Parts: sequence; structure tokens; C-alpha cells
Amino acid sequence: MEKREIANRDDIQSLIDSFYEKVKADELIGFIFNDVAKVDWPHHLPIMYDFWESLLLDGSNYGRNAMEPHFKLNKLVPLQPEYFDRWLELFEAAVTTLFTGEKATLAITRARSIKEIMAFKMNQINHPGTDKNIPLVNPGNHQ
Repeated sequence: MEKREIANRDDIQSLIDSFYEKVKADELIGFIFNDVAKVDWPHHLPIMYDFWESLLLDGSNYGRNAMEPHFKLNKLVPLQPEYFDRWLELFEAAVTTLFTGEKATLAITRARSIKEIMAFKMNQINHPGTDKNIPLVNPGNHQ
């Protein structure tokens, strides 16, 4: 199968379906989706299509708080940094297997940002006080 640019919702669906097939079968994070969250895939996947379409193709169907379900999930099982690392690894693999070009690069950039934000926020909750050495300002911005 020749790689192509992410151009429409069908491409988003292919990407997300491929990604979540890998997630469901993954030895490290699959249990979170299958056993803890007990994801209702027919309900969840269209939400993910909307989310990624909004990020990559300026779609307007996603209007939810993306963090809220993860805060709830984190109460059931503490979401560890290695889970986010694996999530990103699987996402990047799905993108690079199927797609190329500007939107594929953007998908990876956005996923990396999401991973960093989620991991940081969950770490603050799961390990309060351990983030004191993380600079929150641009080191080049001196006052």
C-alpha cells in the first residue's frame, strides 16, 4: 500500500482505526482500554475521528473537554509516563505506516504535544510536588 497525504475524514478514520487496533492488542496499555475503561468502541471511535479531524483538517465536530475523561480514568488506574510513551509510539507507527506529508507530520507533532501535556498533568496528580524542578518559563525569556 502506497503512503499518501492525510486529506479527508476517510483518511482520519483509517489512521484512528489502525491505531486503536494496535492499542487494543498492546501488552502494556491494552488493559487500560479493554479492562479498566471498557471502551465502547462504536461510541468512542467517532469521537476520536472528530477530535483528530479537528486537529488535522480544521473540522468543527469536536467540542468536548479532552482532559476530563482522562482525569476520571486516572482515578481508576494511575496513568504512568510509560503508558503515554507507548501510546505515542503506537500512534506514530500508525501514522508513518499509512501516511506521509505535511498532515502526517502535523499528526505526529500534535500527538507528541498531547502526550506531553497529559503525562505532565497526570504526573502532577499522581506524584504531587515532584514537578518543582521543571521550568515552566522559557529559559531565554529573562526579566
